[in-house]
Amino acid sequence: MAYRVLVTDDVDPEGLALLAAETELLVDEVPTLPKDELLRRIGDYDAIVGRSATKISAELLRAAKKLRVVGRAGVGVDNIALDVATELGVAIINAPAGNTVAVAELFFGTVIGLLRQLPAAALSMQNGVWDRSKLMGRELKGKTLGIVGLGRIGSEVAMRAHAFGMTVVAFDPYIADERFTALRVRRAASLDALIAESNILTMHVPLNDETRGMIGKRELGRLPARSIVVNMARGGIVDEAALLAALEADQLRGAVLDVFTAEPLVADSPLRTAPNLLLTPHLGANTVEAQRNVSRDVCLAVRDALLHNDLSKSINVAGGSGEWGDLQPAMLVARRAAAVARAVLADQGMRAVRRLALRIGPDLAHGAGPLLAAAAAGVLEGVIETDRLNLINARSLAEARGLELSVGESNELGHPRAIEIALAGGMQQLAVAGVAPEDSKPRLTRIGQFHVDVNPRQTLLILTNHDVPGVIGRVGTLLGERKVNIAEYHQARLAQGGDALAAISVDGAVSEETRKALLELPDVLTASVAHFGAE
Repeated sequence: MAYRVLVTDDVDPEGLALLAAETELLVDEVPTLPKDELLRRIGDYDAIVGRSATKISAELLRAAKKLRVVGRAGVGVDNIALDVATELGVAIINAPAGNTVAVAELFFGTVIGLLRQLPAAALSMQNGVWDRSKLMGRELKGKTLGIVGLGRIGSEVAMRAHAFGMTVVAFDPYIADERFTALRVRRAASLDALIAESNILTMHVPLNDETRGMIGKRELGRLPARSIVVNMARGGIVDEAALLAALEADQLRGAVLDVFTAEPLVADSPLRTAPNLLLTPHLGANTVEAQRNVSRDVCLAVRDALLHNDLSKSINVAGGSGEWGDLQPAMLVARRAAAVARAVLADQGMRAVRRLALRIGPDLAHGAGPLLAAAAAGVLEGVIETDRLNLINARSLAEARGLELSVGESNELGHPRAIEIALAGGMQQLAVAGVAPEDSKPRLTRIGQFHVDVNPRQTLLILTNHDVPGVIGRVGTLLGERKVNIAEYHQARLAQGGDALAAISVDGAVSEETRKALLELPDVLTASVAHFGAE
């Protein structure tokens, strides 16, 4: 099967070569595409790769009936309707690491330029003036650098600041103490506490409801006299009007802005003539190396998402981030255990699943979000009408149907990589458990109270029967007559002579007629079929 990829904007060719090298990917490069033309053509593509200039609107996403992946060759996703993409099951992939060094170096380049009055010095020399006496500068050594957000870029800035002899303090409630210690950064108790001691204040956080306008008139007024404010993260984090007023009142020594609330910055913006304000046109990632890095990173991730259904780099997989390739077997167990539980409960008359509780062993705790999404998908597949059910939208679709989801870590499952899915609705409930060892194939290990050991391949038959001689033979004969090949047959019982459960892994599909024929066999009590599709 071939997938079509549309590339817009100017994406570095080194990354695009990785896509073009795959025979299953057909790449169309159209750097400048008008909005109407993009809307007309998007329905033909499985993926789109671009930068910030291409707006991935809700309208565009809804018109893109085949679209599976949006690749953003950069960090920010402000130009993408993320909520709609999640609803539709479209993976959003960015390149968060590729421009880290570029932004950190730009920070020091511009701050040093501002402190040493380099723009004014260069201009005076071009004008034939020798203003050495008027261009007295300041040093970084001994200054306190306050960092809001100690993530990738904030950490790079912190490491380099030590080389300049700076004191580094940061505020980030989402970063562990160990990270602060490793970076030799003192943790500020609050944003106000950080601001109160920062000679240079820099922000490295995303733009969201929590950070929008976080540095406003009040915060600027709490800075030590003659401080510097730097924003290279996202426009809107710093209140531009408040910053302009503080500069005009000579409250600040200066400021650096590489990002703006509205881009490009309009020609008559008062920011352009503000005193001691160094402006750059969103240059954070504008290095040859950074553009090559982000292009490679995003194109590799788009390739893997299309060809291998690897969504580990997708930012809209709930609870998922970074590498979790080791979770693939566990996600398979979670999804198929949920499908088995749903199939058995449906045959027992359950009309709607109301609760899904996932328990996982300690070695899988880092993947709680993706595993819960996989379990939700297992409950929904074959039940809802959508061809876009995946890890991106499974949880939101399940919750929209009134399904209560929960996940918790447990040391009582018998294996550090064990998974248990418990479904409930009304007075009925059923738990199905499995294990995903690192050195062997994933297995289902329990259905209800019955202990089994079976690989959930294409289709799983779950039978209950009286524990009497001859049942296994009759079941095997019937399936053989109907050309259903048995891969594994596991029979379990609680006590001799009571009821037994059979978990039968078979190749291909099992028809409804075959299921009904199984129910007509002597001593067979129930028969459920869980179809999983290809592995």
